Amino acid sequence: MGDARKFFHYSQPFAMRRGGSLAELTLAWESWGELSPARDNAVMLFTGLSPDAHAASNEANPEPGWWEFMVGPGKPIDTDRWFVICINTLGSCKGSTGPASVDPATGKPYGPDFPELSIEDIAEADELLLLSLGIEQVAVLVGPSMGGMTATAFALAHPHHGRHLVSLSACFSASPFATAVRSLQREAIHSDPDYRGGRYHGTPGPVNGMRIARKLGMISYRSAEEWRERFKRDRIPPERASGLPFEPEFEIESYLEHQAQSFITGFDPNCYLYLSRSMDWFDPAESGDLGSLTFDSALVIGVDTDILFPLYQQAEIADRLIANGVDTTFLELDSIQGHDAFLTDEAQFAPALEKYFRMVS
Repeated sequence: MGDARKFFHYSQPFAMRRGGSLAELTLAWESWGELSPARDNAVMLFTGLSPDAHAASNEANPEPGWWEFMVGPGKPIDTDRWFVICINTLGSCKGSTGPASVDPATGKPYGPDFPELSIEDIAEADELLLLSLGIEQVAVLVGPSMGGMTATAFALAHPHHGRHLVSLSACFSASPFATAVRSLQREAIHSDPDYRGGRYHGTPGPVNGMRIARKLGMISYRSAEEWRERFKRDRIPPERASGLPFEPEFEIESYLEHQAQSFITGFDPNCYLYLSRSMDWFDPAESGDLGSLTFDSALVIGVDTDILFPLYQQAEIADRLIANGVDTTFLELDSIQGHDAFLTDEAQFAPALEKYFRMVS
């Protein structure tokens, strides 16, 4: 497997919204398609909490990306027409500067000494990368999940830097339920004895805490209806069962364990904590005027089984945009796949985005 990532290095101090600063920062990013001579065909894809910059396959890295069905030649976000950029978010551990990165002042990982991270910081770092490419206006901002928050922060900080908006399963601020889930995830990590106050580098780290956190996340990402259909009351076959007391007995338990194991080896616990908390802090209505959120047009999509970013929050985004005079399309999708539907329900999401991108071409 190749590495298609490019790296943007910003060697000046980067002030953080909640205090403190980074002496320098790096952002990992990938792109698809060609930037037009007028630099007016850029699509900015903001990610959720855990994805890296590899949204789709390309020549340098043919491995399928996390949004493979959506980005590419002839696909809904057609890279024969658009220049698509996906940045690994500031604070992550997939090539961009975050708590797992080495602090140049100490030569050791930042860990819990990383400055407090906000969604606004993520958006501002992304703006620096875009300006380095000579892109002063993005044609379409695309924000799924946490990425929708980042798109909002970007648009409020830089009015008219984005002409159109696609907001998928996002929100202006976290619901109490979402905060409660993320709070339990963070508690599972930092209460693990192997967390060591966040200074676990050189050790396996809080593996069990991350396992529990990921399982809680998966419960909130999908829907009870989907799991009832997929797993029913199916038991783990005897050849796969451990036979130990209170060990997993049902297939749903096995599924959660598999998801946890595949995640904990690839994501840094401190990065998870920082990004999770940034989502709960985000509330632009507290510090800004949502009345200034404006675009030429917008597409807002929500899913009826999403319990993490429930449908009423998508309606709030659409209503605000309409009140601001934005030509807004609001779609309420009936999908069994919950919050993760934008990643998995190709049959509904792909046609919706294909239609919208043809309209704004």
